[in-house]
Amino acid sequence: MSKGIWVVVEQTQGNIRKISFELLSQGAKLAAEKGEELAAVILGAGIGNLANEAGQYGADKVYLADDAKLENYTTGAYTSVLAKLIKENEPSLVLFGNTAVGKDLAPRVAQRVGVGLASDCTTMTGDAAAYVTFSRPLYAGKVNAKIASPAARPVMATIRPNSFPAVESAKTPETINVAVNVDATDLRAILKEVIMQAAGRVPLTEANIIVSGGRGMKTAENFSILEELADVLGAAVGASRAAVDGGLRDYEFQVGQTGKTVSPTLYIACGISGAIQHLAGMFSSQVIVAINKDPEANIFTVADYGIVGDLFDVVPLLTEECKKIKA
Repeated sequence: MSKGIWVVVEQTQGNIRKISFELLSQGAKLAAEKGEELAAVILGAGIGNLANEAGQYGADKVYLADDAKLENYTTGAYTSVLAKLIKENEPSLVLFGNTAVGKDLAPRVAQRVGVGLASDCTTMTGDAAAYVTFSRPLYAGKVNAKIASPAARPVMATIRPNSFPAVESAKTPETINVAVNVDATDLRAILKEVIMQAAGRVPLTEANIIVSGGRGMKTAENFSILEELADVLGAAVGASRAAVDGGLRDYEFQVGQTGKTVSPTLYIACGISGAIQHLAGMFSSQVIVAINKDPEANIFTVADYGIVGDLFDVVPLLTEECKKIKA
């Protein structure tokens, strides 16, 4: 009989990503409701110290797959190890972050295990009849689809970052070392080197506050005023597709349907008209502030607070006021 709620913990160079703490916290809540154990599954190399970190966010048990072949994420190796572990232990529910890694890994594991996958979910609630019910936004957030889990186990889902709070609960988890058997067929692609880009800000998908610029920024140099505001707020800097296509910002900063999907606590849109493709990537932000000189801009239809004005006048004033408040 299936038993247990699992969170596939995502780590980079020995650091657990924020989305994993969020999933562990929500998984612990659901596990308490269902009377089941919460387990964290961590794959990598030299990761033994991460077990206690997972326990700090509610994990009763930690499966550690610690092997040199798993040092860097590769689809084949991670899929093979994880699918085998799931088949052997038969958990009820397996959760992944809806990140670049999660979106690559989760569907492959689901196919290998022979179950479906609910993707990009933003809520997860216990259900007596269906075990768990998820919801996910569709059509740029205009509607929410409810997804009742099927009878097949395990239920598998990817969860959008910042959908749940990360709450510490300080447990000392049982650690289980997993034997890793990865052969050549699992290593069709071998990652030789990872080159990390120097960055002083939190990644877009993990940021609680995002300041984004659109075509209204006019030049790449003008993004410096958004960076100054972001530095004051401890925020990440994003961009619309129009800004990226115009060469004002690199693609890695693009928020939207063809960029990154974000769910920050605060999203400040500067000079962004509010095209449906952009809204699709940020609609689930808790609070949206729009700054645009066009009072008819579509971004105001989704904004909680709107400022009709020239962003080059408004943003510096906002930055100065934030500095005063922080001081």
